Amino acid sequence: MTEASASRQKGAGSNTGDFMPFTGQEYLDSLKDGREVWIYGERVKDVTTHPAFRNAARMIARMYDKLHNPEFRDVLTVPTEWGGRTHRFFRAPKDAVEQLAQRDAIAEWQRTSWGWMGRSPDYKGAFLGTLGANADFYKGYEANALRWYRKAQERTWYVNHAIMHPPVDRDLPTADGSDVFVKVVKEDDAGIYVSGAKVVATNSALTHFTFVAHVAQVPIADPKFAPVFMVPTGAPGVKLLCRVSNEYRAAAMGSPFDYPLSSRLDENDAILVLDNVFVPWEDVFMHGDLEVANRFNTGSGFLERASLHGCTRFAVKLDFIVGLLTRALEITGAKGFHGVQAQLGEVIAWRNNFWALSDAMAKSAAPWNEMVRPDSGFAGAYRVLNQHAMPKIKNIIEQIVASGLIYLNSHTADFKAPEIRGYLDRYLRGSGGADAVERVKVMKMLWDAIGTEFGARHELYEINYIGSNDITRLTNLWNAQANRDLDRFKAFAQSAMDEYDLDGWTVPDLVDPQDVNLFGKR
Repeated sequence: MTEASASRQKGAGSNTGDFMPFTGQEYLDSLKDGREVWIYGERVKDVTTHPAFRNAARMIARMYDKLHNPEFRDVLTVPTEWGGRTHRFFRAPKDAVEQLAQRDAIAEWQRTSWGWMGRSPDYKGAFLGTLGANADFYKGYEANALRWYRKAQERTWYVNHAIMHPPVDRDLPTADGSDVFVKVVKEDDAGIYVSGAKVVATNSALTHFTFVAHVAQVPIADPKFAPVFMVPTGAPGVKLLCRVSNEYRAAAMGSPFDYPLSSRLDENDAILVLDNVFVPWEDVFMHGDLEVANRFNTGSGFLERASLHGCTRFAVKLDFIVGLLTRALEITGAKGFHGVQAQLGEVIAWRNNFWALSDAMAKSAAPWNEMVRPDSGFAGAYRVLNQHAMPKIKNIIEQIVASGLIYLNSHTADFKAPEIRGYLDRYLRGSGGADAVERVKVMKMLWDAIGTEFGARHELYEINYIGSNDITRLTNLWNAQANRDLDRFKAFAQSAMDEYDLDGWTVPDLVDPQDVNLFGKR
């Protein structure tokens, strides 16, 4: 073993003791680590107090506190092998019963944010939970995989990922992006040094670690472009360049009443920049092996589990949308119209579809490395249908709620202006005895869900976050080819064609038509 190889195996163990998930306050305190987050031309001093991030951070803190709530403790968490407890989805399930319980834990945690925080800490449990069942995949770094399988459970760390290449110079040869793609710039006995950028680091400003990997082929066939690793959010040289903050906009231009989702559930998307960042060997999963790196997407096992999480989270969001849309139709007086009822029924059908796919994935339990994972066929179906659902549902809402979505006053301040309050109370009142404040509250929530920049970003998120439109469809084809389903389907169709030829039926139990066939009698 080389000195570098020996060094990379350090940290295979971990501290012993009784470990528990962060409490909400512990989580908020843990974010004060000097991380380099940039927004609006300034470096953020403290993400827990900055108006672009503070309420989203508190919603994550609320999720951590729920892990300690006696009412939800057994639904959300399980004991670890090393003492303490962890979120259920951070462990590799051994059977369908355990996998179904993990699905239920995902659903319950997502209800804390009404399904609007796709990058909650359990999302990366989709990957972290595979490390215990699939450590052998990380050739030369197996001990690191097992170390992280344990470490992730010790505090239920908040890990996110950045796994896509920046979409720049896509019209040029791939090699022209060598100054953009993440690559190893130096290596020594302690670890590797990496530089480059990855996207999209969704909500990484509020995470403890970012996982850096690939979802497709390594862009340049050079081992230095193939590292897969974990990096602390506050590590020197890690920079997060954030998009506009919907939370900050809501605070500056509105109020929680005006932007009830934007104000607390905005998962800021950032560009992850790595500027000569040191990664110790114990945090490296792949390095120098193009063949293994190119198989990460299909070989790691995370994709099916990520699909279970995403489908369940989206199903919870649709519960919320169906309820909110129903209330909007009641308060506008449109709930009794036949066409409106039919359209609401279609939204409910979409909701039922995703819960059915979540059930199918959770209960399918495909054998995998002495563990189980969701069936790839059900996971592939979700990834395609998810790209159709939100645009269709948004369009239905726009049709049946129509101008009610914009027939609204500008701000809560309007209700506090005595000169116009009487007009608002008269002309914005709702049906069924609802006053103007209640009607506006419902409509502003619905508009924030589909019409504001927050809502538009969520539509884009649902369409793209689980993969490109081409790849999500192709994986269904590739899976059907790999597991011989396509051959089976062809044989099934052929079996029907084999029962007849030009002269009639070729099977004894069916009757030929010569006795009545007009052409046969000529």
